[in-house]
Amino acid sequence: MAYVITDECVSCGTCEDECPSDAISQGDDKYVIDADACADCGTCVESCPNDAIVEE
Repeated sequence: MAYVITDECVSCGTCEDECPSDAISQGDDKYVIDADACADCGTCVESCPNDAIVEE
């Protein structure tokens, strides 16, 4: 199951730094998760200070 980053994202970059799969990158308005690269580990969910990452 992949994760998505919601509009609650404030582009702090914490999730990108914590992602062991390098599946997260800066998008136009917020960070985005590459579903194909995502390992579904949930590290990003745990690290996000704004609860902006949810299961798809």
